[in-house]
Amino acid sequence: MPVPAETARSVDGLPAVLIEAFSERPCAGNGAAVVLLDRPLDDGWLQGLAGSLRQSETAFLLEMQGQWLLRWFTPSCEVPLCGHATLASLLALAHWRRLAPGEELRLLTRSGALEVRLDVGSARRGSIDLPGGVLEPADPPAALQALLQRRQLGQPQGFWTSALGYAVALLDPLAPLASVATLAAELSDELARGLVLMKPQPKVATGDGTPALVAGLPVDYQLRFFAPGLGIDEDPVTGSAHALVASWWQEQLGRSRIVGWQCSDRPGGVVSEALSSGKIRLFGSGHLLWDGTLNTQTPVESDASASASPATAQAGPQAAAYGAWQALLAGG
Repeated sequence: MPVPAETARSVDGLPAVLIEAFSERPCAGNGAAVVLLDRPLDDGWLQGLAGSLRQSETAFLLEMQGQWLLRWFTPSCEVPLCGHATLASLLALAHWRRLAPGEELRLLTRSGALEVRLDVGSARRGSIDLPGGVLEPADPPAALQALLQRRQLGQPQGFWTSALGYAVALLDPLAPLASVATLAAELSDELARGLVLMKPQPKVATGDGTPALVAGLPVDYQLRFFAPGLGIDEDPVTGSAHALVASWWQEQLGRSRIVGWQCSDRPGGVVSEALSSGKIRLFGSGHLLWDGTLNTQTPVESDASASASPATAQAGPQAAAYGAWQALLAGG
C-alpha cells in the first residue's frame, strides 16, 4: 500500500563530515559541513539542516544522471558560490573513497561547472577552479568611510563593487586589520551582503601573527570578510573572496601566482593562480574534524516516488526538489 504523501521517511545514515578548509591543523581555517545525499531533497529541508549545523556553509553533494551536483547553504540562505565548502566537498569525496589522489572532477553548481582535483600525493590537499569575477571601481559609501575612521583603519585607498554582491575596500598597508573587532553589526544594508577589507602585506614585520610563508611562498596581502546579510558575521577563510580579488593583486604584483592570508580569529592562507580560461585556481588543504551520519526525516510523496526517476518524480509533490537539482544539470 502506498505511503500517504504527508508521511515522513527516516533518512538514516546519510554520510556527513565537518572539514576545516584552508587549514592543516584542527580548530583553524573555515569549517564546512558536507552531506552526501542519496536523492534530491527540497530546499526547505536543506536550509533547515544548514541552520541546525550552524556552519558558515553546509555543502550538499548529489550524484545524479552520472554527474556530481553541489549546492551551498549558509544558516539563513542558499548562496551562488562558496570556495571553502567546495574545497571541503572535494576532500570529503576523497574521505568517502569516491575520488583518489591525482583525480579530478567537475562539480555542477549555480555558478556553472567547477573543476576540482586532489593532489597526487595526498587526499588532504587539492585545488579548485572558481570564477574570478570583475571589480568595478566605485566611490566608497560615506557610511563605510565613517566606520573605517571610527575603527582607526583609515580611509579606503580604493573601493569596488562586484557582480557577486561583494564590496571590496583597499586599506593602507599599516592599517591594523588583524586586530580590529568585527564590523558586522555596523554594516549598512548595501554592504551587509559581503564586505572584503584587504591590504598589502607590510614589508616590515608588524607582529600581527601573519606567517612569513604559506605553502613555502611569501604572503602578498591580508584580507577579512564580513557578510551579516548572508547570516555570517565574519567568514574565517573565504575562497570566493580570494578568487574575486586575485586578478587585481596579480596585476598589481605582475605575476600569476599570489598568496593571501585571511587574518580572522581562525586564520588561513590561500594560494591563487590565474588560468587561461579566466578562472582562478585556489590551492589548499583541510582537516577532517568529525565524521558521522545524519539521522533525520524528510517528507516523501510515496514509496513509488521515493525510487522514481527524476523525470517521473517531477510530476509529484517533490517537483520543486527535483527541479532545483535538475537546473544544475541543465546549466552544466
